[in-house]
Amino acid sequence: MAAIASLQAVNLTLRRRGTRCGIAEPSGEPAPMGLKTRYDDGLVERVFMGLFARKMDKFGSKKKKETKEKGFWEYDYESFVEVSKRVMQGRSRVQQQEAVREVLLSMLPPGAPQQFRKLFPPTKWAAEFNAALTVPFFHWLVGPSQVIEVEVNGVKQRSGVRIKKCRYLENSGCVGMCVNMCKIPTQDFFTNEFGLPLTMNPNFEDMSCEMIYGQAPPAFEEDVATKQPCLADICSMSNPSSPICPKLEA
Repeated sequence: MAAIASLQAVNLTLRRRGTRCGIAEPSGEPAPMGLKTRYDDGLVERVFMGLFARKMDKFGSKKKKETKEKGFWEYDYESFVEVSKRVMQGRSRVQQQEAVREVLLSMLPPGAPQQFRKLFPPTKWAAEFNAALTVPFFHWLVGPSQVIEVEVNGVKQRSGVRIKKCRYLENSGCVGMCVNMCKIPTQDFFTNEFGLPLTMNPNFEDMSCEMIYGQAPPAFEEDVATKQPCLADICSMSNPSSPICPKLEA
């Protein structure tokens, strides 16, 4: 929790200095399906991209060694996604998910999950608080989002987050990357490490996504997201002849 709090503090400080990222589209909204949304990333966003990319790079396939290691601020979103693709190479879906889990754990100080459990037991308040925190804190990763009302175990609460058009899915174009590198490990991390259930429901037709804090995720075999075919028109790794994205079967 200390790491999350410190990163949030850095995020807010840099934003006050005018380094806030935003959508560079004239409408101020994500581009329509079929078009790639343009973003104007600031220093803080590049730092986060670099931080995650360098952590993930330790799990990536070998590449030609660069003469000089990039600084955190020298990464852009495309290079962050490229590192994610290299992490997928040569790994089963379970190994991909475990790699992301290790990256997330490596960014936290010892004992952070236990501290999170004490501060945020699985209550309505904790679910709503984390939903509110998600909108500004993960804008750089998934794009614009908003808190929405959802129903969890028969109770209506504002612990849902609707991502308008997920930046990660839009840039990767890969169903397998969405599920194995984002959805499943994020659900697992919050549910099992932090003790706060989380379900993520990506919509592959419009690239939106709904996050529901407080709701336990379904088993992998019962999750509709794990039965999706490739996005053949935009994924460079797609297999159009397969009824399910091959990355979800391995």
